[in-house]
Amino acid sequence: MSEEYGPNFVTLTDEEGNDIELEYIDALEHNGTTYMAFFPVVEEGEEENEDEYGLIILKSETVDGEEMLANVVDEDEINEVYDLFMEQMMEDEEE
Repeated sequence: MSEEYGPNFVTLTDEEGNDIELEYIDALEHNGTTYMAFFPVVEEGEEENEDEYGLIILKSETVDGEEMLANVVDEDEINEVYDLFMEQMMEDEEE
């Protein structure tokens, strides 16, 4: 976790060793799996690229006893979880 930004920002390292700064938005449980939503961090001086700035949804998996975040590869699964996050965010805005 990156302390530079605060408690809602994390640094993830992908399989190729690249660090990615993400802002943690929310988490939810669905069908026994924990999903987490993030937005990519746009560094000062960088332009916001719409193709790279959408909501990022990762799921929690345990590999060899270690908890990891993984991409959601099934299109139906990602669409279903995306809709759940959108509903949850809309409910939070109404409160």
